[in-house]
Amino acid sequence: MSESRHVPVMLRRCLDLLAPALERPGAVVVDCTLGLGGHSEAMLTRFPEVRLIGLDRDKEALRLSGERLAPFGERATLVHAVYDELPEVLDRLGIPRVHGVQGVLFDLGVSSMQLDEADRGFAYAQDAPLDMRMDQSTGISAAEVLNTYPPGELVRILRAYGEEKQAKRIVSAVVRERQREPFTNSARLVQLIRDALPQAAKRTGGNPAKRTFQALRIEVNGELSVLERAIPAAVKALAVGGRIGVLSYHSLEDRLVKQVFAAGAASTAPPGLPVVPEEYQPRLKLLTRGAELPTEEEIAENRRAAPARFRGAERVREDVK
Repeated sequence: MSESRHVPVMLRRCLDLLAPALERPGAVVVDCTLGLGGHSEAMLTRFPEVRLIGLDRDKEALRLSGERLAPFGERATLVHAVYDELPEVLDRLGIPRVHGVQGVLFDLGVSSMQLDEADRGFAYAQDAPLDMRMDQSTGISAAEVLNTYPPGELVRILRAYGEEKQAKRIVSAVVRERQREPFTNSARLVQLIRDALPQAAKRTGGNPAKRTFQALRIEVNGELSVLERAIPAAVKALAVGGRIGVLSYHSLEDRLVKQVFAAGAASTAPPGLPVVPEEYQPRLKLLTRGAELPTEEEIAENRRAAPARFRGAERVREDVK
């Protein structure tokens, strides 16, 4: 069911970037955001010797991707985990958490399944319970955030995670409305945002609720704090010659990935050294010039690819102890 509507973003580019690392005998690749398994299925198919470890915090995604990847048998190991738990997962599977894998792929944001299943509350285009948890067995929902957070904290979230210029207007309306009746469903929030915004703000940027929904989703799932831990852990897990690719979908994610990659690709030597000792040499080589974008043809076929930004890097030396 869900497979048929799931189109992996920038699939060929992801595979081509990872290929030199995954063509090695006995290569291990980690799909840190398994979702419905589209990228994983393609990696297992193209690289017949590769062993895949797939992580996802969403149990329903694991069930569906497990059905999809069943033909690959023991070559695919699927784990219920958030991607910042990568070191612990590698430990449990007996794979060294440092230099133990040849490839890592992140496809961040919301999966097609989460957007398409109305009762998850991710999509502002259809009325649904305001949940937004990627793992529905734990944590607080978006409704709880709206109904219980102090106004100042809500403003901070909308500005920081949604880059919403009208955060104060929206939060004032939310606080007024939640006193009258707590929020439970998305349609009421979408209408409140439409009513709260000035006309000029509604003319640009698509659905005016988009930024608020993004901000709530990031807060509910702790996405940026998880990513801050996960990307350095993934880089550490790479063997020399191993490669990492990251698909992000908004500027906050992309900026964080860019910073980690840039730091790894920079020399840490004090200025003025005539010869740079090995311990100061870069650990990473950047494989993309800036962030690569999907082609116009891909966006025409799959509108969810439109905001994607892709960055890749290769591990070029071990850490010197």
